[in-house]
Amino acid sequence: MKTLVLAAALAATASFASAADKYVLDASHSQVLFSYNHLGFSTTFGMFSGFEGEIMFDAENPAGSSVSVSMPTMSMFTGWEDREAHFMSEDFFGATEDDMISFTSSSIEVTGENTAKITGDLTMNDVTKPVVLDAVLNKSGPYPFGPQQGTPTLGFDATTTLLRSDFELGAFAPAVSDEVTVQISIEALQAE
Repeated sequence: MKTLVLAAALAATASFASAADKYVLDASHSQVLFSYNHLGFSTTFGMFSGFEGEIMFDAENPAGSSVSVSMPTMSMFTGWEDREAHFMSEDFFGATEDDMISFTSSSIEVTGENTAKITGDLTMNDVTKPVVLDAVLNKSGPYPFGPQQGTPTLGFDATTTLLRSDFELGAFAPAVSDEVTVQISIEALQAE
């Protein structure tokens, strides 16, 4: 489940990041959402937060950009404490306070005026696998108000689909879907 978290968030940022200008993620406006089918009866949702990371964004050559992001595994929120405790148990993550999910881009393929495919390595549950994020640059411009007013800011959305079994998180599959849909939305402000 965490697979989707990192993959999505990281990929979204990576698609438009590069060596030109450094942007730092705004953790208060960045989330990774995931969903999966539960026994054919319902769709269950969750999210991750607490991001740290940076985007190196090259506006002139987006394919030369890069992204690296990480978040605590235990930042998962599902709206039900017993489910979160189960996900952190040995059935799934066996997570501790120090466990992180991370994504580092390896390439960016520009597919349109504001779209890209971001390929990178997602590390979750001590397993690293390549992931491709379908990313959209929502907006690039100065932050409109508050203490950050005028700071160059980027906003991205990204999506991907993960197999939790790829990250040794496949308990109860296929009754509980192995396939997890991940949606990422992030904001990043140019570093001072």
